[in-house]
Amino acid sequence: MAALLQPGMCVRHPQRPDWGLGQVQSSIGNRVTVNFEHAGKVVIDLSQVDLTPDFAPRHDH
Repeated sequence: MAALLQPGMCVRHPQRPDWGLGQVQSSIGNRVTVNFEHAGKVVIDLSQVDLTPDFAPRHDH
């Protein structure tokens, strides 16, 4: 999964829906830094968590 996550992609944490939408900042090995709407920047170990890509169109106003 780590190879699929590129900076700028939007993802969600399946166990933490309250964190909201996250944007991948960096991906190095199994460690991904994601900036979530309601949790800020979080480093996630992809061997422990399967982030869900969110391909829904964004409507920034």
